[in-house]
Amino acid sequence: MWRVAAGLLLVVAGPVLAAGAAPSRRVVSLNPSLTAMVIALGGREALVGVDDYSARSPGAAGLPSVGGLYNPSLEAVVALAPDLVVLVPSAEQRGFTERLEALGIPRLVLDPVSFDDVLAAIERIGAALGREREAAARVGAIRATRARVEAAARPLPPLRGVLVLQREPLFVAGRGTFVDDMLRSLRVTNLAAEQPGHWPRLAREWLLAAAPELIVDSSPDPEPALSHWSRWPSLPAVAKGAVVSLPVGVATLPGPDLDAALLTLAAATRGEAFVAALRAETP
Repeated sequence: MWRVAAGLLLVVAGPVLAAGAAPSRRVVSLNPSLTAMVIALGGREALVGVDDYSARSPGAAGLPSVGGLYNPSLEAVVALAPDLVVLVPSAEQRGFTERLEALGIPRLVLDPVSFDDVLAAIERIGAALGREREAAARVGAIRATRARVEAAARPLPPLRGVLVLQREPLFVAGRGTFVDDMLRSLRVTNLAAEQPGHWPRLAREWLLAAAPELIVDSSPDPEPALSHWSRWPSLPAVAKGAVVSLPVGVATLPGPDLDAALLTLAAATRGEAFVAALRAETP
């Protein structure tokens, strides 16, 4: 889930994004975030196949599955006769991507790690589908929400926090990620930003030493977040009662609804009243 690389990478074989090129009509998506983008832009009818993870989402229900995120079946993809394959780069898929290229199958390789990367990916997918207008509207709505959030958070005191993706072992959101960007928009100093990697695995001793005054827990563990972290009462976040839960997926899937994700994170870090005031000001 957290094996991602820095920056936004675009690789296209063929004239998929050339000026005047026909929009893609038979798309195979090999990543749940990219699948969500295609669907959000109104491209559901263009999807002819998806990865196993995407296939479990309501929007992609009924679509043929071509295998896992890191081990898709080339034969299954080829059988669907796609005019575009969209995927996120990974070391596991390097050979797969090279075989697609050898077969002359166009592919769009996008790496939405940072907030701006995600917006650029939405625009790239919109261009490939001939849905530039829908993509521009979606990106515009996200940017507008972020601007309102940042303006409202500007006078607030900063918070020192960490966003937990998994408890055992401990994985957190690090620097350069869309999560880190959203935290900064809310004036939350991400204590893990000084650690190497986008989604670092850290020892619990690091967390105790970092002494966060806010813990946002997006772990899928069924135990309530406050109950779990109360085992370490020396944590300032525990002492202050500033341990909050975040729905799984908000902080791990860089999809097309970053405006909703940002508001959810705002409620977790700054309180429901903060978000209610933002919504009341929305024209």
